[in-house]
Amino acid sequence: MPEVPPFRLVWQTALVLAFGTLGGAFAAWAHLPMPWMLGGLFASALVVLMWEPGFLNDYAFPLKFRTGFVALIGVMIGTQVTAELLTLAGDLPWTMAALVIFVALAHLGNMAIFQRLGGYDRATAFYSGTPGGLMESIVMGEGAGADIRVMTTQQFLRIIVVITLLPLGLSLWLGEPVGSAAGLSAGAETAPVTPQALFLICLAAGLGLWLGKLIRLPAAQLSGPLILAALATVTGVLDLHLPVWLIASAQLVIGVSLGMRFKGVGLALIRRCAWLALLSVGYMMALGAILSALLWQITGIEWLHLLISFAPGGVAEMSIVALSLAANPALVSLHHVVRILLTVVEMSVLARLMGLGRKAD
Repeated sequence: MPEVPPFRLVWQTALVLAFGTLGGAFAAWAHLPMPWMLGGLFASALVVLMWEPGFLNDYAFPLKFRTGFVALIGVMIGTQVTAELLTLAGDLPWTMAALVIFVALAHLGNMAIFQRLGGYDRATAFYSGTPGGLMESIVMGEGAGADIRVMTTQQFLRIIVVITLLPLGLSLWLGEPVGSAAGLSAGAETAPVTPQALFLICLAAGLGLWLGKLIRLPAAQLSGPLILAALATVTGVLDLHLPVWLIASAQLVIGVSLGMRFKGVGLALIRRCAWLALLSVGYMMALGAILSALLWQITGIEWLHLLISFAPGGVAEMSIVALSLAANPALVSLHHVVRILLTVVEMSVLARLMGLGRKAD
């Protein structure tokens, strides 16, 4: 795709965010869970799937813009780090061992679903079935000769199905919308935020992002700002609590950026992949629920917190779910970063054992 002039990219992005805002406002009016992220996601997806406007033909959502808002979510999570997280250190070996089991069983089970029920070839089923490491799976899968359109669609649907169905299910269970005004403001600043405080929040996000990339942290756009904000909060140096409107804006940007991933994807391919994504996510959530129940008995960590820690969505998206529930977001984010690391290692090792490495040119 040719490079889009900066001014054109700005107004295109402004338009898709405007559509996302309409979707988010409708979702909030309808009291849907996590309204700004899910409303923005479905509104932008409908625009590119059903309308396909000509002014978006040369458009791709700017990833650097999304990264900035993910960094703000990292700052928000960092402000939630308390001494309680340190008290759980003795239980982390149990939860990390369970993550190893989860990653291996989830990947093998997904591969069986995609290969036997979906009819995918071995390479496509293997790289479509990873429970994390989206970009690494796509890059390695393309090199191994997997069908990149199917693999990419399947991976994005995994994230979207998780972040859609999990909040809906939790809302029904808890009896109130996840990410409602009350849930969204947990740990956020509801009073007016001064320009100086806003500047410090943005500075922490930018500096944390730079440091995270410099030392090559996993999920650097989230983990770098998280660590920096956690240090500032625990030491009492700064109060970096984000205003509610900024958290809602971050949800909107992340949701719209996910919805725009459907640009250029045919409805026939989505229909083919959607039911397999539902089966795959259902299997992984059941596996996560069983492991969470066992860990709850062993460690005493709340089952719901553990379930969100195992849910195979994106790191930023699952962190937002945890924030909305005030479900120890630092603990949840830690487990999702480790899940991605484990998935990349497991995928690399298993690909060699199964002869699914890069094909010769």
